[in-house]
Amino acid sequence: MVLKRLFETAIMALLAVPAPASAESPATACVAGYYRLADGSGIDIAPSGEGHFRWRRLDGTSGLLSLRPDGQWSSTLGWTDRDDGKIVDLSDCGQGRIRFAGMPGTQENFPTRETHFVSGDAQLAGRLILPAGRGAVPIVILVHGSEDSSALRTYALQRMLPAQGIGVFVYDKRGTGNSKGLFTHDLNQLATDARAALATAKSLAGTRAGRVGYYGTSQGGWTAPLAATRGGVDFVIVGYGLAVSPIAEDQEALTLDMTRHGFGAVEVAKAQEIGAAAQAIARDGFRSGYDALRVVLDKYRGEPWFRFVRGNLTNYVINTPEAEVRDKAPRLFAGIIPDYDPMPVLRTLKTPQLWILGGDDIDAPYLETYRRLMALKKQGRPISVIVYPGTEHGLYRFEVKGDERLSTRQPASLQRLLTGFARGRRLDTAYDDARIIR
Repeated sequence: MVLKRLFETAIMALLAVPAPASAESPATACVAGYYRLADGSGIDIAPSGEGHFRWRRLDGTSGLLSLRPDGQWSSTLGWTDRDDGKIVDLSDCGQGRIRFAGMPGTQENFPTRETHFVSGDAQLAGRLILPAGRGAVPIVILVHGSEDSSALRTYALQRMLPAQGIGVFVYDKRGTGNSKGLFTHDLNQLATDARAALATAKSLAGTRAGRVGYYGTSQGGWTAPLAATRGGVDFVIVGYGLAVSPIAEDQEALTLDMTRHGFGAVEVAKAQEIGAAAQAIARDGFRSGYDALRVVLDKYRGEPWFRFVRGNLTNYVINTPEAEVRDKAPRLFAGIIPDYDPMPVLRTLKTPQLWILGGDDIDAPYLETYRRLMALKKQGRPISVIVYPGTEHGLYRFEVKGDERLSTRQPASLQRLLTGFARGRRLDTAYDDARIIR
């Protein structure tokens, strides 16, 4: 979770929309925007890598747009390479108009405030986006995962939530995008930054600020509750986060690597031996431990289960050349607290929390987190939990192609779940096929 996502180009939650289209694209006038279609529904469209766009709908569907020779844009299903039959006309998007699958759409113009704010030694760039109108609305502070990309450029929720009547404050964390300071995984510093973002959002929103809370995803599932202990919030939502430490996350992922491929306790113990050597390197700041790791890798390299060893932190350490780990890891993992224990925070936090977990998340396995959350709930903590089966990290449905998972969409009920909790409503009785613990 906190670690693997630094090194793979896999999707970021319901948030990721990569960088701008190339200068050669005939749709260069297009910018990220939410469009209201003629049937009353809406669609978010934003640049996605060089020469592409990605669309997202509130029902969880998504597709990648690629330019055709005739100037139209064809769509592929989710993050697969299969054509989904949708054709999109972006020729007038510079004027705020598109045509999606034959239906005209007009861009929504949300009240927006760009800002810079100070947190400690860093100046951070942020943006407040509110729904149209003058009344008070809930505001969600989007709290980063471990990614080092710009949230201001990549987070689609900054438009999708205002389209549903929910305000958003999004910011580039320190050392990313337009924010200054050194990039870090120090959760205490990140929580301080999130608290500063909260104060800034409230100040900018003024009388329009109703209920205000955090939505922390992945690594943000550690940051948001910690920030909430510092006051000022009405709710916390955690998406695919954990109630265990980064090291425990790696250990749980290694066990799942073995069991989901049909291996038993003996192979689990061997995989954990590899993991322990990799984890020792991380605990020492990536300075030492490489000889011990080589010994255990050579010991097991020829065994049939070895190729399935993945983990999280372990995956990076064992699959990256030692010289590169020594050189880059101290910067990539700057400030990381490998044994950070989130339980003291969760035991004391009185703010209402909603945890949304993926039942088939192999990056951040949910079972121990679920067990701990249930224990906290029995102790009276205000925690609700939703587990979406068949859903991986980022809350994405997926299909399997060989050894690869290809994301297809998010659950249709996810947006309803997020907006309802932000509004303070009681959870519904059903969200797709999710397990619901109120």
